[in-house]
Amino acid sequence: MAIKPLADRVVAQKSAPEQKTKSGILLGEAKEKPNYAEVTATGKDVKEIKKGDRILFREYSATDVTVDGKDYIVIKEEDVLATL
Repeated sequence: MAIKPLADRVVAQKSAPEQKTKSGILLGEAKEKPNYAEVTATGKDVKEIKKGDRILFREYSATDVTVDGKDYIVIKEEDVLATL
């Protein structure tokens, strides 16, 4: 079953947070780490984000859902901080 977002919503699959830097330095635990996800679907009113984009978002701005054993987030386009 696929999730089909409505209006200006984006569906994305969360990525695991980075545990170390490219140079090999281990990262410690922070209060609020940036969250990354890969976009799997967009609503018809989304203008700047497309399927396959990697996005950066705040932890509490998204709704977590599980479909067929996979974890996704649903977030408004205006709550996405950046694309990578």
